[in-house]
Amino acid sequence: MTAHAPQTAGQRQTVLLPDSIDEAVAALLSTPAAIPVAGGTDLMAAINAGQLRPSALVGLGRINEIRGWHYQDGHALLGAGLTHARMGRPDFAALIPALAAAARAAGTPQIRNAGTLGGNIGTADRTGDALPVLVALEATVVIAGPQGALREVPASHLLGGLDRLRAGELIGFVRAPLLHAPQVFLKATGRTGPGRATASVALVLDPARRGVRCAVGAVGPAPMRPLEVEAWVASLIDWDGERTLAPEALAAFGDYVAAACIPDPPATSATDAAGTPGDAAPALSSGALHLRRTVSVLARRALGRALS
Repeated sequence: MTAHAPQTAGQRQTVLLPDSIDEAVAALLSTPAAIPVAGGTDLMAAINAGQLRPSALVGLGRINEIRGWHYQDGHALLGAGLTHARMGRPDFAALIPALAAAARAAGTPQIRNAGTLGGNIGTADRTGDALPVLVALEATVVIAGPQGALREVPASHLLGGLDRLRAGELIGFVRAPLLHAPQVFLKATGRTGPGRATASVALVLDPARRGVRCAVGAVGPAPMRPLEVEAWVASLIDWDGERTLAPEALAAFGDYVAAACIPDPPATSATDAAGTPGDAAPALSSGALHLRRTVSVLARRALGRALS
C-alpha cells in the first residue's frame, strides 16, 4: 500500500492506495477520518461544492478482487468495484437484466465509466439507479471487516438504515440471486436524456417462489417495497400457464404501488362550520400527485413488460 499527501486548498490531505481488501480495511482502521473512494462521482461533486473536506482518502482503484464477478451457489458475487459501464454490457445483462438496465441508465458515459456498484450503495443517494434493483432482487451486501471478518447484510437493511458500516468496514461484494426470469428497470427523469431519477421502479418475477418483487426508488430516503401489493398481484398470475394479467389488473397494480409509496397525508383534527369536531384529510400537493401518477405508470409498464 502506498500513500501520499498532496496539498489541497491549503489543507494537507492523505491519500492511501491499498492493493487488497485487507489493506483497505487496515487503512480505514488506522485513519478513522478516511473516506473510501472508487469512482468518486458523488464524492468529488460534494468536495467541489464545498460540502465535504475529507482529511484522508482510501483509494480502491488498485483492488482487482472487487472489479469482477463470479458464480457462487446459484448467485452472482459482484465486486463492489464493478463500474456501471461494465455492468451494462451484454454478458452481464444476460445474468441480471434489471441491474444492467439500471447501469445503462446511470447518467452520462463519463459517469458510467467511473461510478461503481459499491459507491452507489455506500453513498445511498435516494436517486441511485442500482438501489431499487438490489432491493427487488433481495440481494445481500458482503462487508469486509478487521482481521478478515466478513458479514452479510440485506441490501434493504443497509440502505434503510437498519444496519450500518462499522469502524474499519468496507463494502466488498454484493451477492445477487440468478433467477433466470424476467426483470425490468424503468425510471423517469426531470429532463430529456440522462439524468437523476425523479422516480424509478425495479420489478422481478420469481417463478420458483411464485412471487413478484417490486421496489420503488427516488421517491423516499430508501427504496420501498409494497409487500401487500406484491402478494396480491402474485395471487392473480397463472404461474403454470401464460402468466398474463387483464389490463385492469395491471392498471390497478400500478395505482396500488403508487398509493403505497406515496400515501395520502394523515387526517388532521378539524372543526366544521357547525363547530362539530371531525377529521379533515388534506389533499396531496400537485407535485405529489404528479409523482404518484409517474410511479403508477412505471409500475404498470414494468409488470406488463415482465409478463410479456
